[in-house]
Amino acid sequence: MEVHAHTHTARKKWTHYLWEFLMLFLAVFCGFLAEYQLEHKIEKDRAKELASSFYAELKSDSAALETVQVFRVRKYAALKYLQNYFLDSSISHCSDKFTVELMYGYFTFSPSFFEPGDAILDQLKNSGSLRYFKSNELQRLTGDLSIAIANLRKRNAFEEVFYRENIWPFLIKYNDMKWYDSITSKSKEFFVSFLKKYEQTGEHLQFHFDKPENFDRKTAANTTGVYKIILKGTGDSQYKVYDSLNSKLQAALRKEYHLK
Repeated sequence: MEVHAHTHTARKKWTHYLWEFLMLFLAVFCGFLAEYQLEHKIEKDRAKELASSFYAELKSDSAALETVQVFRVRKYAALKYLQNYFLDSSISHCSDKFTVELMYGYFTFSPSFFEPGDAILDQLKNSGSLRYFKSNELQRLTGDLSIAIANLRKRNAFEEVFYRENIWPFLIKYNDMKWYDSITSKSKEFFVSFLKKYEQTGEHLQFHFDKPENFDRKTAANTTGVYKIILKGTGDSQYKVYDSLNSKLQAALRKEYHLK
């Protein structure tokens, strides 16, 4: 029987095992580092994307609020005029100016009503995406804006209820529908656009109160006065708070993400 001798492999030094361990550790570490960098880039890109969308939403709302505030100033002036007119001016023969102020003060509602868009804000809150904003200031301002919007909507609801429960009944009781139909029948424009042109023409059809002998001057003046107070209160509180926070958030987003 032939006997084969066993071959002996030289024993590796401990430094060889150490080197293998270091190479393996380095490979794992580099993989982890690459994954971390990728996740960091994805989060950074996502934050920039959300910031850009949020910024656009804020800019759009800011422009809309500015338009609404301008109209509310005009509406407030109309209510102030109507309040005084109801107290001591002719109800049987209304002035030309009265017809214009009545339309601004009583017939318009939605143009003086601001409803903020909060689709991106809701996404930031509900999906947990707010964590992408590393700035404490941005997170704080975003939270404050959310509260301001909730308060604004409560105030809007209060204003709408007052209009529905007090102004509409007044119009149902006293409105001259023939007059209203006559001045609007030939126009297909949005009412406010039409109203601005009507105001500038100077050719105003006279408004006639239904049963002027039953007109309650004091109640009409008081109702108009309260509506005026509510309108101003909303603009000076909830709308102003929202506007301030909106501006601060836009500035913070521009600074953090270099937006224009």
